[in-house]
Amino acid sequence: MWGAGAVALAVLLPLIALAAIAAEGSGDLWPHLIANVLPSALTQTFLLLAGVGILSCLFAIPCAWLVANCDFPGRGLFEWALLMPLAVPGYIVAYSYLDVLHPLGPVQETLRALLGIASPRDFRLPDVRSIGGCVFVLSCVLYPYVYLSARASFLVQSAAALEVARTLGASRTKAFFKVGLPLARPAVVAGLTLVLLEALGDIGASEFLGVRTLTVSIYATWVNRSNLPGAAQIALVMLALVLTLILAERAARSTRRFVASGTARPAPPARLAGLAAAGAIAACAVPVALGFLVPVAHLAVSAFRRVAEAGPSATLPGEAATTAVIAVAATVLTLGAGLVVALAHRLVPSALSGSIARLASLGYAVPGTVLGIGLLSPLAGFDNMVDAAMRQSFGLSTGLLISGSGAALVLALAIRFLAIPVGGIEAGFAKLSPHLDMAARSLGSTRGATVARIHLPLLKPALLTAALLVFVDAMKELPATLLLRPLGLETLATHIYAEAARGTYEDGALAALLIVLVGLGPVILLARLSAAAARSSAAPRLSPSRPARA
Repeated sequence: MWGAGAVALAVLLPLIALAAIAAEGSGDLWPHLIANVLPSALTQTFLLLAGVGILSCLFAIPCAWLVANCDFPGRGLFEWALLMPLAVPGYIVAYSYLDVLHPLGPVQETLRALLGIASPRDFRLPDVRSIGGCVFVLSCVLYPYVYLSARASFLVQSAAALEVARTLGASRTKAFFKVGLPLARPAVVAGLTLVLLEALGDIGASEFLGVRTLTVSIYATWVNRSNLPGAAQIALVMLALVLTLILAERAARSTRRFVASGTARPAPPARLAGLAAAGAIAACAVPVALGFLVPVAHLAVSAFRRVAEAGPSATLPGEAATTAVIAVAATVLTLGAGLVVALAHRLVPSALSGSIARLASLGYAVPGTVLGIGLLSPLAGFDNMVDAAMRQSFGLSTGLLISGSGAALVLALAIRFLAIPVGGIEAGFAKLSPHLDMAARSLGSTRGATVARIHLPLLKPALLTAALLVFVDAMKELPATLLLRPLGLETLATHIYAEAARGTYEDGALAALLIVLVGLGPVILLARLSAAAARSSAAPRLSPSRPARA
């Protein structure tokens, strides 16, 4: 229990330090921030969140309904293909679309050729460097969060409610809007909250596309103005917005609870043919193409051209190795801390251990920029304390042990993604009967032996899944890496960011492609787990009169 408490304290410490740094005051900068920075940043942030939320739902909800309740050619393929955009970080998609939709890019050149227009001055699409372009890019890669939760809800809805609506004269479309969608509202809100939190924490796509969100303002205030208290004050505003989103999500779900009885009969999938089937295929294919196929194809072509012309970057192997080392270290630390928290709740089940587990998972809701600023003061204080003790005892100066090394970045990543192993291990424990623990203890086994000989072997699938997810998330994390990396340290993510800042983002195509290829692993795993859950939920659909199709 003490270990779990220490982990929860480590998660809370950056937030406490953030408030302390902001309380120091930013001198005469704060009036400037209030008058000139915050109004614009808040406006653009709200516009971005509103746009991403609406467009993500427009992408995800129809696809989730079609996959869960309709039978059409390619349904099994789209069931998992709609998750593929999760493998592509938003900043990589932004770089790709800026090139694809450039006035001299392939899309606009093709359109001008079809229309018989020679000059780009006579025909140009809206500039992707805008709030609309950023909404489009982030929606293309974040909609799977809504798709996953909405599809899971649609799969378990009772056929009785929909059939009653149909007998009362409602069309399939009206039954969807009046019955199916309201029943799925809590699940949609949960997925939408994740979308908004991810969009709020984005820095690569927003900055590159010219959108000055709160996250971008925090980074600019710290790096460009060298004013840490001012950045911390903006970070507190952003943290308040995060808490508002979380509370709104919980309030929305608490007022909409729907419980299906154990005898509820899921609706059999409706067979679509002709134009209806073609429309379903098109509706599912568009998000997959926009969020995965187009950017990945562009990356592959750009990487091939770059390697063919000048060969791979000489620094790329070292950056890939650095990325792997940091991601592995963060994975090990995160997995160990998550295991401590989950074990405390398993071995000493109580309201206190449950609260500790929830506090330890709080870091996932904190954007990387906010976490980076909050860690600076505690780490510097620890380094100074160790340095003073070493000077007094041995006359030696240790300098910055953590703050000036990659350890600070590893710690930030561990705090940021701790919710993944905590949730995964708790889900694994939920499948293990408490009688196993009782039987082991009755045979004289200690708690440590029970954990080593029973829990860990049975939890191996959950641990491996969590490790893979944390590794990939740590590998592509950009905001925290930009703020906490030591001088001269480059990862694949910062390499791509630097090339984009110089306007040579095609030189970072190979690094971006590496991130995407590695990111496919957990997405494929997630798709397999999701498909298995879907098959389990769809099992009651089997009936003697109408066999279900795979």
